[in-house]
Amino acid sequence: MDVSPPVLSSLRSRIGSDLFSRVAGPRGADTRARIHGTPGPRWFGPDRPIRAVHGDASMFIGGLSALLLQSLHPLAMAAVAAHSGYRGDPWGRLQRTSTFLAVTTYGTAQDAQQAVDQVRAVHERVRGTTAAGEPYHAADPHLLMWVHVAEVDSFLRAHQLYGAHPLDADGCDAYVSDTSRVAAALGVSDPPRTRAELAARLDAYRPELRATPEAREAARYILLRPPLPRIARAPYAVLAANAVAMLPPWAREPLGLPRLPALEKTCVRFTGHALTRTIRWAMVPPPPTLPPARSPGAA
Repeated sequence: MDVSPPVLSSLRSRIGSDLFSRVAGPRGADTRARIHGTPGPRWFGPDRPIRAVHGDASMFIGGLSALLLQSLHPLAMAAVAAHSGYRGDPWGRLQRTSTFLAVTTYGTAQDAQQAVDQVRAVHERVRGTTAAGEPYHAADPHLLMWVHVAEVDSFLRAHQLYGAHPLDADGCDAYVSDTSRVAAALGVSDPPRTRAELAARLDAYRPELRATPEAREAARYILLRPPLPRIARAPYAVLAANAVAMLPPWAREPLGLPRLPALEKTCVRFTGHALTRTIRWAMVPPPPTLPPARSPGAA
C-alpha cells in the first residue's frame, strides 16, 4: 500500500523530532540555532572531515561502541561509575556529550573554548579510588588520552562502515588530526594526528585494560536495560548489535560479548546500514553555518 506524501512527511517529522529531543534535550533547537547561527571564527572550517564524521547518523553506533570500549580501562570506568550519573540520568549525560561535540565541532571558537573550559573544570574535581585501591583523577593526561583514542577510533570505525560518505585514507588522517585540536585543548598531551598513530596509541593501552565488575554491569545496562519506551527497543537492539560487532575482537571477551563473524558481516551489518539510513532520512539537517572568519589556530 502506498503511503501518501503528507503521511510520510508527518512520520519523518515525528521520528526526527523524537530522536533529536533524545540526543539534544528539551532546549536542543535553541542550542543548535546558537551553535550554527552565531557568526565568528570556528576551530574547523566547513570542509573539514570532523564535520562530516560528527554530523553523520553513524555516530549513533560509534558513540555506543565508544562507551563499551572506554569501560575497559578500570580507572576510567571507576570515574564514570562514581561520578557520571549514567544510571540515574543517562539521557542527560548523552545530551551533555552531544552538545559538547556539536559546540567544539561547529560552534564559534569562543564557545568551543568555553565548553572545553567547563569540561576541564569538571575533570579537575573528579577524583577517587577504585575498589582495588588505585587512585584516579579525570584530569590525568594519560587517562584523558585513553578516553580520546577510544572515542576517536570508534567514531571513525563507525563512519567508515556506516557513514553516508566514508573518508579516503587522507581524509581519515585529517579527521584524526582535527580531533587532536579538541583533545589538546582538553589536556591530552601529544594526541595522535594520523590513523596509524591512533592505532598505535590504542594498542599501547591494551596491557592496562580489563573488565571490572563495574564495566560488565555498565555493558549489561547499556545493551540490555536502557530506559527506553517499548516502541524504541527494537531499533535500539539493532544499534546495540552493531555497536558490539564493531568492537575490536580483543575488546569483547573481557565484557562477555559474543562474536559471530559470519552473522555480523551479513545480517547485523545489513540492519546497521538500514538503521543509519533511516536516521539520516528522519533527522532534519541543521541550518547552514554562517561563513566564518578563520582564526589563526583553525584546523
